[in-house]
Amino acid sequence: MNILLAPDSFKDSLPAKVVADHMAKGIRRVKPEVQITKVPLSDGGEGLLEALVTALDGRLISVEVKDPLMRDIKANYGLIDMGKTAIIEMATASGLELLKNYERNPLITSTYGTGQLIKDALDRGCQKLIIGLGGSATNDGGMGMLKALGVKFLNNNGKSIGEGGGALKDLTHIDMTELDHRLSNCEIIVACDVNNPLTGKNGASLVFGAQKGGDINTLKQLDKNLSNYAEVIHKDLEKDLKNIEGTGAAGGTAIGLLAFLDAELKPGIELIMQELQLEKQIKKADIVLTGEGRIDHQTIYGKTISGVARMAKNHNVPVIAIAGKVNHDIEELYNIGVNAVFSIVNQPMQLEVAIQNTGKLIESCVENIVRLIDLDF
Repeated sequence: MNILLAPDSFKDSLPAKVVADHMAKGIRRVKPEVQITKVPLSDGGEGLLEALVTALDGRLISVEVKDPLMRDIKANYGLIDMGKTAIIEMATASGLELLKNYERNPLITSTYGTGQLIKDALDRGCQKLIIGLGGSATNDGGMGMLKALGVKFLNNNGKSIGEGGGALKDLTHIDMTELDHRLSNCEIIVACDVNNPLTGKNGASLVFGAQKGGDINTLKQLDKNLSNYAEVIHKDLEKDLKNIEGTGAAGGTAIGLLAFLDAELKPGIELIMQELQLEKQIKKADIVLTGEGRIDHQTIYGKTISGVARMAKNHNVPVIAIAGKVNHDIEELYNIGVNAVFSIVNQPMQLEVAIQNTGKLIESCVENIVRLIDLDF
């Protein structure tokens, strides 16, 4: 038997590689002789850097950048393809987990540090950038990132506006004359884990702004500010992108990458599966075990489990998924290729206890799954 392990990370607990290792331990308890193939994945958010750099024998580069509150920190990005391609995970410089709960404020948080990572990659001669969106603390439409790359965002008086999504209400003009010229010769692919538009009830601010620290009044203001941002982009860059799916990713950073850097937006899980040649491994597998921290109705929309399931279904390979939390509204997953879903939580417990014991819980859950598979009905 050949078992393919293709999990995402369990957010706030374990990275995908470690999840796969614990899955393997659970299998070995029952079937030490089976062949196990590990392909840790990411849907374009957190984990993209580890998934690609590890699998493609890349190396990490550490750079001093600004965090979402413009404080100096160290952040990593990866180099693959003999240094020609950079893997940038924006959460390492502009991520929510870099801030304490009381520091989270989407009115002022900036993507400037992500722009610094891009600039460093250009300084090292990179000709291709793969940028993973997800886990951001920001709602500035990528403005801070673009400032770091030379774009000027001006108000009525021709003065530069401040940092953060709150400043976008003052934007009236965009000056592209000092945008880093090297970007015009650089291929930029954006890995996106959501398909939300920029604004509206399903947009960046109203859907994701609360987790970044915004109350309802703040979110409404941020939504208006991003709408103004899109209008100025339309006026000055002659690009109408406001209603394109995915432009709301990472607080609107996606629209900044599309509008200013002519990036190509791709579903993150599809990009990762392509780069890691996952289909080749699925064809050789008898069964696929996948998983992530939470499975709910959103899982079908571009998340890791849905991508793995759809690909496996094309080759008639069964898929079993595990998660820390499993909601009841997941019926559609069974239609796209998931054969069964299991929660790793095996008894009532506090969230903190579950997080501390995630590895052991994964091992126990997978062990029981393999014992069931091994039954001769």
